[in-house]
Amino acid sequence: MRITKFDKKPIGIFDSGVGGLSVWRELIKLMPGQEFIYIADNAFCPYGPRPKEEVIERSSRITEFLIEQGAAIVVVACNTATSAAISTLRSRFFIPFVGMEPAVKPAASFSKSGVIGVLATKGTLSGDLYNNTLERYASNVEVIEMAGVGLVQQVEEGKLDDPLTETLLSKYIKPMVEAGADHIVLGCTHYPFLSKLIHKIAGDGVTIIDPAPAVARHTLSLASELGIFNTGESGFNTTFYSTGGVEVLKSLAKSISSEIPDSSFRNLNI
Repeated sequence: MRITKFDKKPIGIFDSGVGGLSVWRELIKLMPGQEFIYIADNAFCPYGPRPKEEVIERSSRITEFLIEQGAAIVVVACNTATSAAISTLRSRFFIPFVGMEPAVKPAASFSKSGVIGVLATKGTLSGDLYNNTLERYASNVEVIEMAGVGLVQQVEEGKLDDPLTETLLSKYIKPMVEAGADHIVLGCTHYPFLSKLIHKIAGDGVTIIDPAPAVARHTLSLASELGIFNTGESGFNTTFYSTGGVEVLKSLAKSISSEIPDSSFRNLNI
């Protein structure tokens, strides 16, 4: 990776849809004066079932657009895209990338029961990044894996408290708890928006691990190193693009920060 010093340039963020807003939410807490560009590729959501080559192609096209808009760092706020594409992106583009690291290490380290759960997409669970992480950090615990089929679609439709959403989560979470899991890793950036239901189903004795805060801290450190961290006064400065409809993106983003003007949301055809 070739690192050069940049002026106060924006940070790009992308996901297959609205899930990456869980990362953006943590970023604006740490970097309230920073300019961000967020892309929801919801015309191609979900990425999980798509072939690796297609995820790489979409990720590359989005990265090209972000660089054209001046982005000096790209946050791949999608576990599936990180697993499938980030190594290719790093070889093709000479800017830094921050990806979603499977939070297996802290779960395995802090587990007292010796059992942890991982809720992720099929693409993430079958990827080399996740499985290499398991080999390195989780050999001493039992790992209960569940592919959260249907959950991304529920979040994309804004159905965060829907009865079907709770039914699906119960199907995936209860077997983990019954097996003794005391930590559950959220392996998809959409899933933190379901935290209320996940906590309800898992119970008070289970710790839910969202990797977004750690990713935000890493991004802040990198932005400071590159000299693009805007330490000025806070003031909303994010532009949102959607390759599909913007309504759910707008609704979810405004639930995080009500000061977002409607003019910040734009359609994108790439």
